[in-house]
Amino acid sequence: MQTAFTPTALQNPDTAESASIIRKCVHCGFCTATCPTYVTLGNELDSPRGRIYLVKEMLENGRPADEKTVTHIDRCLSCLSCMTTCPSGVNYMHLVDHARAHIERTYKRPFADRMIREVLARVLPYPERFRWSLKLARLARPFADALAGVKPLKPLGAMLKLAPAHVPAASANDRPGLRAPAGAVQKRVALLRGCAQSVLDPGINEATVRLLNRLGVEIVLPKGEGCCGALTHHMGREEEALDFARRNVDVWAGEAERLELDAIVITASGCGTVIKDYGHMLRLDPAYAEKAARVSALAKDVTEFLSSLDLPLPANPVEAIVAYHSACSMQHGQKITQAPKVLLAQAGFTVRDVPEGHLCCGSAGTYNILQPEISAKLRDRKVANIERVKPDLIATGNIGCMTQIGSATGIPILHTIELLDWAFGGEKPEKLAGRDFRRVERKVAAE
Repeated sequence: MQTAFTPTALQNPDTAESASIIRKCVHCGFCTATCPTYVTLGNELDSPRGRIYLVKEMLENGRPADEKTVTHIDRCLSCLSCMTTCPSGVNYMHLVDHARAHIERTYKRPFADRMIREVLARVLPYPERFRWSLKLARLARPFADALAGVKPLKPLGAMLKLAPAHVPAASANDRPGLRAPAGAVQKRVALLRGCAQSVLDPGINEATVRLLNRLGVEIVLPKGEGCCGALTHHMGREEEALDFARRNVDVWAGEAERLELDAIVITASGCGTVIKDYGHMLRLDPAYAEKAARVSALAKDVTEFLSSLDLPLPANPVEAIVAYHSACSMQHGQKITQAPKVLLAQAGFTVRDVPEGHLCCGSAGTYNILQPEISAKLRDRKVANIERVKPDLIATGNIGCMTQIGSATGIPILHTIELLDWAFGGEKPEKLAGRDFRRVERKVAAE
């Protein structure tokens, strides 16, 4: 794509990078076939190609964002399916991240939108605040439909509908410290405790600690670690996101030096995509560029890390059909497609792919709050595709997807690690209480 950026504009390193990304686009349109918003809305400006035109015009002229550009950029899920499809290697992720930061700096949103985004940024990344907000949300839930009927307040209605009926108690794994295996230490990792996930479903990290400890992995839960920055990053609040990143880089780089970590294990794929990009996000910060690159290199999704270990054969595998939903941040962001399915099959489950598996479920961080109508259409399409394969269970690697899909189906949805922990010697997940699953007796051959 031809560009006409001025020499002055290109002095800004982010603008220079965006110009380079835009020039790689050859207008082929392959991205439109796999873009969830284009498939849903049919508007060229709601496709990656259309958004690239809008961003080009905005940045090329150095002008503030306008309502039209903001509308179509806001509708982007950042699912990154276009990057998987693109034959020209257009790094749409970095382009749209820059566009969002530019929008945040130059565009004044309507009052209600500003306030809702402020609340999300001030609550979701902080576990205690988030826990209390969920408890308050239960009291306000009867007003969800009324709020959803007022256009500027639709996100508040969506937020209340997504709030769980029960808020789990805080986990012991929220406290920093070492979690040592019973036997010899084979490997040592830091585990990202996370923010929203640790509140919504502490059982995910608990299952991770149990399974890794049984496999001889010592787990470090570092003091001072916080939100990865993904939530604020995708709202264009770049300085806040970079502050989160710097804090975590300081913590993890210090632990890696002190304890010689083999990996930083992440159980929320949305967080993993951003942490693996810390090296890029902090590339212009001379105090952090090198440290951030080292942290990004250590970051591993939990299934990615488990694939590097020698797992035992499960003594009594569970006889169940599992539909594997590959989160966008897993398959498109981190390019991890086979490891979770291989591990589930190795654990004894019958794994089925979901039709249209490349399309987003509509969760996408805060998207299901800020864009509830499009999100609901994508959720319903995803659930219909999952139910077509008639599974007993659904597995995925991202808490946002679990919340989104779980809100529209009666099929139990669990994190992949919860099923693996169960299959490889752990207890049956609490979510499956009252549901019977046959276990296959496997005879061990005499040596």
